[in-house]
Order: sequence, then structure tokens, then C-alpha cells
Amino acid sequence: MLKEYIQGFIEEKKIPGAVIHVQRDEDILFQHSCGGYNARDGSYHSIKEDTIFDIASLTKVVATLPSILVLLMKEEIALEDPVQKFLPDFRYDSVTIQHLLHHNSGLPADLTPPVQRGVNRNILLEVYRSQLEYVTGEAVVYSDLGMILLGEIIQEVSGKALDRFAENEIFLPLKLQKTNFNPSKELLVNIASTEMVDKQYVQGDVHDEKALLLSGVSGSAGLFSDIGDLVQFAKVWLGITNQSVIPSEWMDLCHTLLFQNRGLGFEVWTGVDPLLSCGRRWSIGSFGHTGFTGTSIWMDPKEKLFVVLLTNAVHYGRHSYLRELRQGVHDLVYEMYISNKGAY
Repeated sequence: MLKEYIQGFIEEKKIPGAVIHVQRDEDILFQHSCGGYNARDGSYHSIKEDTIFDIASLTKVVATLPSILVLLMKEEIALEDPVQKFLPDFRYDSVTIQHLLHHNSGLPADLTPPVQRGVNRNILLEVYRSQLEYVTGEAVVYSDLGMILLGEIIQEVSGKALDRFAENEIFLPLKLQKTNFNPSKELLVNIASTEMVDKQYVQGDVHDEKALLLSGVSGSAGLFSDIGDLVQFAKVWLGITNQSVIPSEWMDLCHTLLFQNRGLGFEVWTGVDPLLSCGRRWSIGSFGHTGFTGTSIWMDPKEKLFVVLLTNAVHYGRHSYLRELRQGVHDLVYEMYISNKGAY
């Protein structure tokens, strides 16, 4: 059913292709790759299980959030620390690290006007000068700007740029072997291209315009990865794979310390609207994140179930069918493997 459902999106040209992994505890329930993409040079490539994707905003939870947790664990920062303590050019003394993680800082979702590819702007200066749009701590507005600030805090505190810090402290010890910023040219042949810009597909360069102007390294976007690494990430987060990088109590806090539908970094399904990408059937407390290019990870700690879904949906432009695809996939997973015990 899952294979046919995803294939229907490909045949209707709603997505060019996808790779998906479904697992419950140690048991792999479903893994499948399908479709393909046109490379920068116009050649066609099939999507396979080792295809590398621009994972967009999954960067926020795969690189930035764990890096912040490492600094918290080392007591080099605290959740209640104001952003200004580390970034004095930021305008507001009431905004804390926890506010940035909860997306309730008051910062807008994005810069205005939106950043265009090929136009040079000083992203950090604009972020520092951004005005709050609502009272800090009173609402949730998912904000790239807050995560960019967290990336800068990581650099300021550790003395290492986010890409180097995340590689040494997160990716290598967690055995995420293909996860990196600014992938090498040797990997280009295996990277799914994203959107067509100036009659040529973007391939191997970050799709996000702000991250591109930040030299490909941002707390908000810029990371590339494949299904194998993101499966490993989910297994670590659900405790299926043991690790000694981040204490489990800190990881648990990321999906239990809630403000509305937000944990620390992650979205969390609370059973009330807004409806998240996991749909309505997943257990209360299920958590995950999505990426604009077409990527997502969703995890259910009650059932020890997770789904990693990777597609480069922006290949056909920015009007995508991702919400429909993601909710349909996650509903089917629950129907097949949880509600229908015989299927499992």
C-alpha cells in the first residue's frame, strides 16, 4: 500500500521520487526507493537508498539542536541564558536560548523581503536587527531566524564554526557518515538536485537562500544527508541504538518540555490542532521535524516507531503536495503496522 501510494504521487508528477524507511524498534518494516531526478547537466538519475538529499530544515534538529544539547550538558550554556549574553549585537535582552528552541521568541518567521538567490545581503546583520513581532513567550511562530542565532551561539561558545563542531561532537560519534554541510564535489553525482534556477537545477549547493549567503553553513538549513544516516539518528533518539554523546534526560526533554505544539527544536503531536505531518493517528507525544525541500523524520516513543521520508519535491517548483503526501504516508504506516496488528 505504501509503495503504491508514493508511486501515485510520482506518476502524477507531484514529486519526482522518494526514499522511505519505516522501523519499529529493531525491526525494519518497510524500505523503498523510487523515481529520480534531473541532474545539473540535464542527465537523469534514479533515486536509490544511498542518494544524498539537501535536508533543509532537518538541519535544525540533526545539527543545531544536538550541538546545543552538548553545550548544555557541558554547562557552557543554560536554557535561561539570554541570547545577548553571547551575541551582544542582538537587540533584545528578554529572548533566551529556550525561547529560540521553542520558536516563541517573538522573532518573525523569515526576513523581509524574502532573500532571493543571486542577491547579496548581510544575513546576520539583518537577523540581529530584526524586530520582534509579538510578545516573547506568548505565541509560536516557527522562525528560521532563531535557529540561525543558535548556530552563531554554538560558534561563539565553542570557538568552532557550526559545521566543524557538529562534525566532531555529533556526526562522527553518532556514526552519521554521510551527513555534512557543503558536500564535496566527488559526492555530486549522488546528490539529488532540488529546484531549477536560471534554467539549471541546483545540485550540491544548498537550496535555502539564507544558508547559501552564510557560506552554506547555518543553524537553520544547509545540511546534506542520506536515509541511512537519518535512520541512525532516529534510532539514537528513540533509544534503539545506544550512545554516550547526549544524556537521555536531555533528549527526552526535547519532546516533553512543551510550549503549545513545540518541544525543544521538535514539533510534538499533542492531539489538538494544528494538524502536524504525522497525521492524527500517531500517539500523543510523537515528535519530529520537516524540511522545505521534502524531507521529514517522525518518531513515536510509545510505539518505538519511526518514519524517515526523503524527497526533493521542490524539483517541480515550490508549490508542493508535501502536506498531503506526509499525512497520507504516516496514516498508512499506522494503519498497516500499529492499528492492524496482523500486518505487523
